[in-house]
Amino acid sequence: MLLLLLLQISASCLWLGRSEVVTSFEHSCPQFFFKETPPNEALEPKNAARICQRYKNKYYFATLYDRDRRIPVYSAYLYQPGSGKRPKTWMVEPQLMDSVYPSSMAREWVLINYYNVTLEQISKSQAVLVDYKNLTGLNRGHLNPSGHHPDNSSRTATFTLTNIVPQNEKLNGGAWKNYEQQVMIKETQGCATTYVVVGAVPGNNYIAGGRVNKPSHLWSGVCCEMDSDKELKAWAVIAENDRNDVQFVSLGELEEALSQLYGRDQVSLFDRDCPRD
Repeated sequence: MLLLLLLQISASCLWLGRSEVVTSFEHSCPQFFFKETPPNEALEPKNAARICQRYKNKYYFATLYDRDRRIPVYSAYLYQPGSGKRPKTWMVEPQLMDSVYPSSMAREWVLINYYNVTLEQISKSQAVLVDYKNLTGLNRGHLNPSGHHPDNSSRTATFTLTNIVPQNEKLNGGAWKNYEQQVMIKETQGCATTYVVVGAVPGNNYIAGGRVNKPSHLWSGVCCEMDSDKELKAWAVIAENDRNDVQFVSLGELEEALSQLYGRDQVSLFDRDCPRD
């Protein structure tokens, strides 16, 4: 018993962050959603997991994860860009295996060496690093990008495979990168608080021998509270995941497009007060 305790204490020194699989975003990490209102259930997959992504005892964003397709449906965060280095360490979510495991992001080798699990166990309900090796024309595409956060801790928290999809490399390094790094700066001028929900539409193709879905589209919706008089504005983008092109649309147009792509109920990404025009 003492040995197990010592091993757990040693392992805790190697954790890079903390995250929790929760039953409700509204009760656990509502601060990342405009008026504490997450997207409605029209985007929810059959085997969903809600993750409040926490690092060094602080929440940084929220992710709805598809355990079966092994990709995030969306990640929600506050846009607060700042200077800093790009992290290099990748983590996974232990609680996607089972709730008995720690509510902490961890590197794969930490789980394997200190919690007596196998890579096969980890990989059953989430992507692992080997899934993204030897890709052709694709790379690891952040939904919630590290550059939209102000410091090393918040940037590191985005480097979890629960926040990653197989993204067309030309799109990721071209038009999508331009939107993330240039257009967002321009569009958020005058915003006091900027809420972002960025997601991926499941596609018909897979990588890693059918384990990880390649999304057909990537999209992002933004709701901005202006500095003056709490005025609101919104915008959105959508991109096909095999073309280096990003289409700028209204929030309402994005929600309508997603409703058609998912073929279920009408999609709502934000509280109704966020303008759709």
